[in-house]
Amino acid sequence: MRSERLTVVANEPIGPYQLVRLRRSGLDPGTPGQFFMLEAPGRVLPRPFSLCLAAQGELGFLVDPIGPGTRAIAALEPRDVIRVTGPLGNGFDLSVARPLLVGGGIGVAPFPYLSERLGRPPALLGFRTAHHAEAAALVPNAEVVLDPTLVTDALPDDPGDVLACGPEPMLDAVALRVPGAQLACEAPMACGYGACYGCVVPRDGSFVRLCIEGPVLLAGAA
Repeated sequence: MRSERLTVVANEPIGPYQLVRLRRSGLDPGTPGQFFMLEAPGRVLPRPFSLCLAAQGELGFLVDPIGPGTRAIAALEPRDVIRVTGPLGNGFDLSVARPLLVGGGIGVAPFPYLSERLGRPPALLGFRTAHHAEAAALVPNAEVVLDPTLVTDALPDDPGDVLACGPEPMLDAVALRVPGAQLACEAPMACGYGACYGCVVPRDGSFVRLCIEGPVLLAGAA
């Protein structure tokens, strides 16, 4: 884990989202599914983001501007500077034989980097609208379904090794359909390294901190 001030290279709209690209400097991109803490200008607390793209010399983050912190990051302009800390947490296990990426909404954020590392496997992505589904262009070999169709409705009978990221109801449904699926979970985080206990979730009869034991967990023990 390192913390550096990175310069914005570009900020591009992707449907309702913003793809914020930063000059990588000395930060390692880590394993897909790990996260970075980005300190929004003028905000007290940093925000966690999965790495979306790891192009040569860059780190790219897909941002859904739904709150003050994410809106501030989504409004960054080229040559702006932002502090970035990471990579943090535990990412996806890439030693899978038949990967299928399953995502919903902004949950597709880690999939472009994950797809690259896994050799562009098939992906099944669900979105509320066609405007949101523009983000699917970032993920190779993606099949897209739109509301009211759910991604779990479109899962094949034998989905293989599922790696999923999306809203909690979607992850719960995936866990029921595919025990052993890898689930990239989300919870509020203030620090990213286990000190604040803001990201505690129930797990196997106890509680875990997503920033330490996760954010990627195996289905079946929650």
